[in-house]
Amino acid sequence: MFAVIRTGGKQYKVAKNDVIRVERLPGEAGSTLTLDEVLMLGDGETVTVGAPTVDGASVAAEVVAEARGPKLVVFKKRRRKNSRRKNGHRQDISILRITDILTGGAKPAAKAKAEKPKAEPKAEAAETAPLFTAPEGAADDLKKISGVGPVLEKKLNALGITQYAQVAAFTADDIARVDEVLNFKGRIEREDWVSQAKALAAGETK
Repeated sequence: MFAVIRTGGKQYKVAKNDVIRVERLPGEAGSTLTLDEVLMLGDGETVTVGAPTVDGASVAAEVVAEARGPKLVVFKKRRRKNSRRKNGHRQDISILRITDILTGGAKPAAKAKAEKPKAEPKAEAAETAPLFTAPEGAADDLKKISGVGPVLEKKLNALGITQYAQVAAFTADDIARVDEVLNFKGRIEREDWVSQAKALAAGETK
């Protein structure tokens, strides 16, 4: 079966699964459109001509993509007036795939919605895995170290870092491990956490 439809002031002969390019129609890629202006229907033996459209006939189409047509040059010139004007134009178009040709007022079948995959439980972030064994005793207020706020203090505690003495005793390898896990990009050395922690552990204040 074929149909002749009209959209955007132009006529198109279409059949099921044809892909056509028409002037831009409302609808995003993946959405379904119903084209009601069917001027002619044919099934190989009989042809029905509309007056001007065929009653109860429609064409269902899926928007494949939105694009722009080729560039057209519009050139205007007035002889002996030294007047010239040149403009370019690219028409907005929709690329449609014909999914069905309907008659007798039938409606297109509803498109089944794809089920969204269930979100998997988020794996615990790498920064929550302990890197150090937390020492016994009360935890120090790591927020006194410049650049450490409440959020960062919780992350450091989750790594097993709870006291100034631990930070003061950081080796180059320890700094590199913390840098990698928390993506510090050299922050510990740049802000000199080791010296700050040594001073705080010794009871000094800055």
